[in-house]
Amino acid sequence: MVSELLGPLRVHAAGGTDGRGGGDGPAILLCHGFGAPGDDLVPLARVIDAGRGVRWFFPEAPLTVPGAGRAWWPLDLARIQAMQLRGDPRALAEETPPGLDQARAALEATIDALEAERGVGRDRLLLGGFSQGAMLTTGIALHAERPFAGLVVLSGNLLSVDRWTEAAGRSGPKLLAFLAHGRRDPVLPFVGAEALRALLEKSGAEVEWVAHGGGHEIPPPVVTGLAAFARRRFPA
Repeated sequence: MVSELLGPLRVHAAGGTDGRGGGDGPAILLCHGFGAPGDDLVPLARVIDAGRGVRWFFPEAPLTVPGAGRAWWPLDLARIQAMQLRGDPRALAEETPPGLDQARAALEATIDALEAERGVGRDRLLLGGFSQGAMLTTGIALHAERPFAGLVVLSGNLLSVDRWTEAAGRSGPKLLAFLAHGRRDPVLPFVGAEALRALLEKSGAEVEWVAHGGGHEIPPPVVTGLAAFARRRFPA
């Protein structure tokens, strides 16, 4: 693994022909969740067999969470927990969090740098993430003028429903997505993931859905499913 600046963000690179993201193979970019360290998802490059020569890139979020890890935008965790207790995921779906647009701009600049400096075109890049990183990349994929090879949403939820619905009307028919969520997720509600799935399917996207019995995590069935999804997108 190697870490370097690509655009405005530090990115951990693995896989490829040298274990450091080298070569000219297709690529997978995954963004970590709120409060996690920047290299939180790097172990996935070792346990997911996405195909020979596949490169992996893991950007670090730009914000520091005091006493924890990093974040793509600030979160009011007490408010989210209160919404969970009320059983009201609609409030989350209907908002565009402050800082989301800035995070999106930073990651899009890093994706541009990945293409310019590492030769990874969007049609050869699976884009996705976990939790907050999944929601960030969902918004980017829906608004993209050029489609990505696919979208990976691990424990994400529906946000910015008006904006995402409008964007999905344009990009949905070209979108292939892998969604996974735990039925007992205590952080982001399962029903919010189902709402995102429904929006994508209604837009014409091709969606692979893995509902597991766990919580806010990436269990073995998701690892297996994601590996198969990647290999279908990147045939040898």
